[in-house]
Parts: sequence; structure tokens; C-alpha cells
Amino acid sequence: MNCLYYLAPTLDSTHRISDDLHAAGIDDFYLHVVSKDESGLKNEHLHSSNYLETHDIVRDGLIGAAFGFLAGLAGAGLLMYFEPMGPDIPGVVYLLVVFVATMFGAWEGGLAGIGSENKKLAKFHHDIDAGRYLILIYARRGKGAAIRAMMRAKHPEADLVAMDRNYFNPFSAVRKRARVARRQEARAQQLLQKN
Repeated sequence: MNCLYYLAPTLDSTHRISDDLHAAGIDDFYLHVVSKDESGLKNEHLHSSNYLETHDIVRDGLIGAAFGFLAGLAGAGLLMYFEPMGPDIPGVVYLLVVFVATMFGAWEGGLAGIGSENKKLAKFHHDIDAGRYLILIYARRGKGAAIRAMMRAKHPEADLVAMDRNYFNPFSAVRKRARVARRQEARAQQLLQKN
């Protein structure tokens, strides 16, 4: 599933884009809007983004879990080497030490992630602060070209600023439009020629 990032200049434009995307078969579940004007989105009945999209909870949680796992392995190794409770410690205790350290690391990482902006959205922070609306469209395979063609035909005011092959992978990079523009134009032209 691809994620298309569009920047719309106004709330009215965002509402019209949302209506056209709904008419094209895109449900609210696959359409989210990131804005500093959350009340405007609510008044217009637009589906706003969630914490997993706007904060780095998942990414930082996974990083914390990795550090916790390494710390748990070190702790289990030290426990095994020094044998502070004697040599007859069951093996499940070592597994428990690694498990608890991993979960603690994930928890701490998630707490850190709540306080930080999603790395994928950080590139658009200035645009959002300037009052523009970032529209995230999750397009299933094969629908991306049709959505881009519809957006180009009906909403030239909205700029396609980036694409992400898998938004839910917290470590994948967002490709800026400069790299994907040539491919998008060629695919859209092919789609228009078929129709």
C-alpha cells in the first residue's frame, strides 16, 4: 500500500478533495488530514490523523525494545556468569530477564515517541505551521495512478509532495516528489491514454 502526500492550501480545498476521493472509492480509513487547525477539520467532518501518524511512538518504541533486548542479554549474561543466587537458577529466569528488559525498553521508547514528531511528517512541519493541510491517502496497489490522475485533473491547487511505499514501516524513507515526478507523469499519461 502506497501513501500519497498532498499539500492543500485551504480547508475548503481539502474538503472538496475529500469529497472527490470518497466518490472515487477511498474510505475515511484510508484518508487522513494533518493540520494545526483540528477544530476546522472536525467542523468540516474531515478525518484527521491519529497519534501513530503524527508521533514517533512505533519507531521509538521499536528502538527502545532493541536497546532493552541488548540490555536484557547483557543482564542475563552477567547473572549467568556471577551466579549471585547459586548455580541452580532455572533457564526460564534468564528468558524472563531478557523479556522484562525488552518490554521496559519498548515502554520507555514509546514514551519518548509520544513527545516527538513523526520523522516522516517532519519534512512538512513548516507547511503545516503555515496553515496548509497535509492529506495522507493510502492507495492500494493499482489505484495510485488513478488517484494521482484524478487529483491532477480536479485539484491542481493540491501539490503531490511525496510518496511512501509503506507508511506503516517506521524506518522507511519518504520519497520527495522530485524523485518520483517523472514516473508519476508517465504512469498518469498511460492511464489517460487507456481511457
